[in-house]
Amino acid sequence: MTIYVNRTPVVTAVGSIAELHAELGLQQMVAIALNNKVVPRTEWATTPLTEGDNVVIIKMACGG
Repeated sequence: MTIYVNRTPVVTAVGSIAELHAELGLQQMVAIALNNKVVPRTEWATTPLTEGDNVVIIKMACGG
């Protein structure tokens, strides 16, 4: 299926946000929104991804 990660098309076979997080090799300190709704980390494993979903990944950074 094709989903969009930060507006870039990504072809993947993952079924959940947690699986996408692992596939992309992301650091722990990120926030993830699915179709404009932030998904709590505790729900990543149970939140399914479907064709055409829009995923926004925000990396945490220190600074001011």
